[in-house]
Amino acid sequence: MPKQKTNKSVFKRVKITSRGKILRKHQFGSGHLKRKKSKGALDSQKKNSVYFKGEAKRLRKIIGL
Repeated sequence: MPKQKTNKSVFKRVKITSRGKILRKHQFGSGHLKRKKSKGALDSQKKNSVYFKGEAKRLRKIIGL
């Protein structure tokens, strides 16, 4: 049986910690009204968040872990 290929588009968007958690970038509080916020204010809102258990399980299968 051939090896499963890693989905590169997903692999580039997530970060895998040493303990196996899958992190994603998420910009909190910036769904709308971005025009009047400065670039620095928008950058400071970027935080890493952990995927929920079910989503992480599905992503591990796609990534090939």
